[in-house]
Amino acid sequence: MRAKQLFVLVAMLLLSSCSVTRLAYNNGDVFLRWQANYYLDFQGEQSDELDQALAGFLAWHRTKALPQYARLGDEAAARLLRGIKREDLDWSYDAMQAQAREALGAAVAEAAGLLDRLSPGQISHLEQRLAEENRKFSKEQLQGTMEERHQRRVKRNLERLEEWFGPLSGVQTERVRLYSKRAPFSAELHDRDRKRRQAEFVAMLRAREARQRLAHWAQDWEAGRAPEFAEASRATRVEYYSLLLDLDRTLGAEQREHAVKRMKRYTVLFDALARQP
Repeated sequence: MRAKQLFVLVAMLLLSSCSVTRLAYNNGDVFLRWQANYYLDFQGEQSDELDQALAGFLAWHRTKALPQYARLGDEAAARLLRGIKREDLDWSYDAMQAQAREALGAAVAEAAGLLDRLSPGQISHLEQRLAEENRKFSKEQLQGTMEERHQRRVKRNLERLEEWFGPLSGVQTERVRLYSKRAPFSAELHDRDRKRRQAEFVAMLRAREARQRLAHWAQDWEAGRAPEFAEASRATRVEYYSLLLDLDRTLGAEQREHAVKRMKRYTVLFDALARQP
């Protein structure tokens, strides 16, 4: 089971309605078990051990991670309400990085022993699944003319931002288009880095070194990046910060209220899920 798959659930928390989010979280063991079996095809006693690992991780996540999400959500809502500054974006980025690293550490602690006992056939099965993922990534991110890729990026960003702020004005929409023109297109670099990381992970599994190495490897996901990819990632983040700061200056009262209410709904939900037995 790749550690990344344990956090698809977290992404769902931020992309779904509250009712769907609650249902998804309370059935997280089912979803994650399906993901793990999709990639590694656990059988027999391994399935029982997988259930134990998932139960341990989700118990940790409910008692330790969700209260932190609620606290961070409260803080984020307050910053949104007063208007965001560059230091708020740095705070948000650092907080998300820290939460991801902490959760990856907890996931690896539960799963590493199981991963070190995978059979050669299971590892080959994983390689086939990763190849399928790579073909999908290529289709979605690398195909088409630059103009087509530009339009897809504009569409993705408009959808994401309008989930948080409601409908954007014409001026705000044009600012999103400007971001897409300014930010580097680094899908090819990302594709190469994904494949490098996948190869490292598979080699670790074949060497049965997950218990010794996986936590550090998973938490330091930027290590080993090609300099040009590291620079493109930094430049993209700088451009996105600029976009968010410009949008913040143009938000109407209803748009700001929409974002603050959405954040507070998730804060309440995270707190409720953390308290749920």
